[in-house]
Amino acid sequence: MPPSQTDPDRTETTGLAAVPREQTPATPAPEVPRPGPRAAWPAVALYAGLRLIGIVVAWAFAADQHRSLLKLLGGYDAIWYAGIVQHGYDAAIPVKANGSLATTNLAFFPLFPGLAAVVDPVLPGGADVAGIAISWLAGLAAAWGLFAVGTHLRDRRTGMILAGLWAVLPHGFVESMGYTETLFTALAAWTLYALLRRNWLTAGLLCMLAGLTRPTGSALIAVVGLSALIAVIRRRDGWRPWVAGAISPLGFVAFIAFVGHRLGRADGYFHVQNDAWKMSYDFGQNTIKTTHTLLTKPSALALYVVALVVLVAAALLIILATDRVPWQLTAYSAIILALSFFGDSYYNSKARLLIPAFPLLLPVASGLAKARRPIAVVVLGLLTVVSALYGVYLSMVWTASP
Repeated sequence: MPPSQTDPDRTETTGLAAVPREQTPATPAPEVPRPGPRAAWPAVALYAGLRLIGIVVAWAFAADQHRSLLKLLGGYDAIWYAGIVQHGYDAAIPVKANGSLATTNLAFFPLFPGLAAVVDPVLPGGADVAGIAISWLAGLAAAWGLFAVGTHLRDRRTGMILAGLWAVLPHGFVESMGYTETLFTALAAWTLYALLRRNWLTAGLLCMLAGLTRPTGSALIAVVGLSALIAVIRRRDGWRPWVAGAISPLGFVAFIAFVGHRLGRADGYFHVQNDAWKMSYDFGQNTIKTTHTLLTKPSALALYVVALVVLVAAALLIILATDRVPWQLTAYSAIILALSFFGDSYYNSKARLLIPAFPLLLPVASGLAKARRPIAVVVLGLLTVVSALYGVYLSMVWTASP
C-alpha cells in the first residue's frame, strides 16, 4: 500500500518515511527515584553539617561567657517536656496565690516526651538530654522527608537544597533544642510524601502520630481528611482512603479526650489554652496591632525578625500557590501560616511556629537547583552565617522562648 493510503491511526510521519505506529518502541515514563538511604544521605549530611555549624558557633559564644550549651538547648519549652518525662502530667491546673490559673504541662502533647522517656534510661544526662537527642534524630528524619518530597516533585538537587534551606532558617537553632518542631516536621513531611504517592495507610498512621505531637497536627488532619474524601468521591483506591481518613485524627482527639478526662470537663484542653496559657485566636488582630507597634516604637530585634519571617512566609505562600504543586502542600502551609498569624498571644513565637511549613521553601529550593552551583553555595553559605549568629542571639540575649 502506498504511504498516502496508509491508515493514519496506525502510522506516524517521520522526516524520512511513514513508520507503522505499532512498531514504534514506546518511550517509558521517567520513574521518580525512591528516596532510599543511599539516595538521601547527601541531603541528610548537608542538613546535619549546616546545623552543626550553628551549634558550634553557639557553643563558642557560650563557652566565652562560661555558659552551658546543654542548658541553652534544653531551655524554655524543653523544660516542660523534661518535666513531663520526670513527673508525668499535672492532675489539675495549678492555681496562683491570687487565685488565677497558672500555666500547666497539660498544654503539651505527649509523643515527644514519650519518646524522650524511652531514651532517657539509655542516655546519660537526664530527661533534658534525652529530649535534645530525640530532636536531633527527628531533624535527620525531617531532612530525609524533605528530600523525598522535593525529589518527588522536582528532582534530587531540589530535594537536597530544600533540606539545606530548612536547616538554616532564621530560627533554625530551635531545630537543635529539645522542642517538637523537628519531630512534627518529620511526621508532616513523610505524611505528605505518602499522600503524594497515594500510600493511604502510611499517611493516616503518620498523621495520627503528628496529632500526638503538636496542636498544629490539625493542619495535617485537614489535608489528609480532605484528600481521603476526594478519593472516596472519585472512587479511587478502594477502602484505603476510608481508613486513612478515619485514623488520621485519632491521636489529636485522644489527647484532647485525655485532658478533658483529667480535668473533668469536655473542653478541658481548650480551658487550658484559653484560661491558663492565655492563648486563643482573634483573626490576626493582635498580630497586626503588634506589627504596627514595631513600626512606630523601638522594640527588640527578635520581634522585628518575627514580623519579617511572617511577611516572607505570606509572600512564599502566594508563590507556592502559583507554582503548580499538589494542592495538599499549599493547603498544609496555608493552615500553618493561619494558625501562626491568627494567634492572639506570644508574638515572639510566631516565626518558630512556621518552622514546619517547609513547602514554602520549595519554590526557593527549585530556583536554586536551576541556578549555577556557585550561586546556590553562596546563598546557602550566607543563610548559614545569618542563622548561626541569630541562633546565638536567641539563645543568649533574647530572654523569652524563641
